[in-house]
Amino acid sequence: MPVALVTFDAASMPHDISAAIPSPSVSSFHLGPLTIHFYALCILAGIVIAIVLTNHRLTRRGVPEWQVLDIATLAVPLAIVCARIYHVITHYTDYFGPGRNPWNIFEPGSVWAIWEGGIAIFGALLGGVLGAWIMCRRFGIRLTALLDALAPGVILAQACGRFGNWFNQELFGMPTTLPWGLEIDPSNPNFPAGLPADTLFHPTFLYEVIWNSLGCLVLLWLGRHLFFQWGRLFGMYLVWYGAGRIVWESIRLDPSFVVLGLRTNVWAAIGAVTLGLLIILIQRLRHPGPEESPFLTGREPKPELAD
Repeated sequence: MPVALVTFDAASMPHDISAAIPSPSVSSFHLGPLTIHFYALCILAGIVIAIVLTNHRLTRRGVPEWQVLDIATLAVPLAIVCARIYHVITHYTDYFGPGRNPWNIFEPGSVWAIWEGGIAIFGALLGGVLGAWIMCRRFGIRLTALLDALAPGVILAQACGRFGNWFNQELFGMPTTLPWGLEIDPSNPNFPAGLPADTLFHPTFLYEVIWNSLGCLVLLWLGRHLFFQWGRLFGMYLVWYGAGRIVWESIRLDPSFVVLGLRTNVWAAIGAVTLGLLIILIQRLRHPGPEESPFLTGREPKPELAD
C-alpha cells in the first residue's frame, strides 16, 4: 500500500499572513517534575464532557445516576488503547524502520508516546463500543440505549480533542490562500519541505470543531424524536461524523496509506457512513416502535419498597 505524497509549487503560494490563524507556540507546560501536554488535556476535557452529557441523558430514562462512570471504567481505557493501535497500524512507517526504537517509552516517536498525538477516532470507537457492550451486559443496560445517549457527547468530545492537534501543530490541510489559513512553525517536523516559511494551511482542526459542534446540536434535536431510538441516533452520528471526515481527511497533508486512490481514513469514514445508514435501516425494520426501557428484558431495577 503506497503512502500518500503531495507536492506543491512553492512560488505560487501567498506570503501574506496578516489575517492568518496563529498556532500556539507551546504544546505543554511543567507542573513540578511533571510535563502536562495540552493534547492530553483536550482529550481529557472531551472525555469529561461526554460522560457528563451521557449521564444526564441516561438518568432521564431511569438509569441510576452516574452508572455511566462504571461503564466508562472499561470503555474509556479500551477506546484509548484501540485508538493508539489503529493509529500505529495505519502509520507504521512513522514508528518502525531504520534508526527507530519504537518500544522505548522514553524515546520521541515511540509507539507509547501518545502525548505527541496519534489517537485515531475509528479505533477509539471500536474499542469503546466493545468495552461499553461488556459493561452494559453486566449492568443490564441496552447497548442501543447507551449509544444513543452517548452520541451527542462523543461528537462534542471529538471537537474538544481536535484542539489538541492545534496545540501540536499537526494534521493540518493543504496550503491555502484563504484568509483563515493556519500558520505552522517552519521548524515543525510536520511542515512540508520546499514551501516558503510563511505558507498558510487549511485549519482542518477548526473545520472539524465547527462540524462536530454543529453535529452535537443536530443530534440533541433529533434525540427528541422517538424514531431515533434503538441505536438509530448513534447511526446518525456515524453518518454525520463520517460525511465530514471524508472531506477533512481528503485535504490533510500527513502521510497516510492509500488504497485504490483513497487514504485509509477516507475508506474508514465511508465505512462509518455506510454502517450508520445500515443501523438506521435495520433497526427501523427490527424495532418500529419506541424503545420503552433502557434496560434489558428482566434486568429492570426493582422499585424500592415504601416504608
